[in-house]
Amino acid sequence: MIGLSTLLSSSFPDLTEHQKDQFDQLPVLYKHWNSQINVISRKDMDQFAFRHVLHSLGIAKVIQFKPKTSILDVGTGGGFPGIPLAILFPESRFLLVDSIGKKIKVVQEVAQELGLDNVHAMHERAENIDESFDFVVSRAVTRMNKFIPWVKNKINKESKHDISNGILYLKGGDLEEELNETRRPYRLHALSNFFEDDFFLSKFVVEMELV
Repeated sequence: MIGLSTLLSSSFPDLTEHQKDQFDQLPVLYKHWNSQINVISRKDMDQFAFRHVLHSLGIAKVIQFKPKTSILDVGTGGGFPGIPLAILFPESRFLLVDSIGKKIKVVQEVAQELGLDNVHAMHERAENIDESFDFVVSRAVTRMNKFIPWVKNKINKESKHDISNGILYLKGGDLEEELNETRRPYRLHALSNFFEDDFFLSKFVVEMELV
């Protein structure tokens, strides 16, 4: 059976041996926890590498988080995109939040098993987090116009990357109407430019500045 790290190697050739080991543990850990606390559908679990891990890492094709970057993952579910990104960027700090406690339990257990000391997980709504971050990441938890008020006052003003601090949002489909109703400038990054699998044909990273 091909390890997850082998599937990732063409897209992310600079993985350390430690990172490869962490990625290879993910399918086993999620299969175990998903059998006890259902956070991933059986159909999606069969496509775990593409629909969860590689999809999450699409954000890393848009930005390389610098050391000490702070990232808030809103509506993380079972830990996506936060867990794969935390493996890839061990010197950045991730706070993963979700309003459903059983999902956060899975995140906490997976992070502990992998030794991800750059991950903190909280059973909390995003709007109740009293902290600021460089970036907010998420995977299509709601329409963008509803999402922005949850996080707009949580972005650090001083940016240290080539792109401005703000939202990096994984979403698919025809997004023009939804994004235009926000009346904010945005950029779409097509994941099909980075990954060949058909799953990514209509998947994007939405980049939106909030500062």
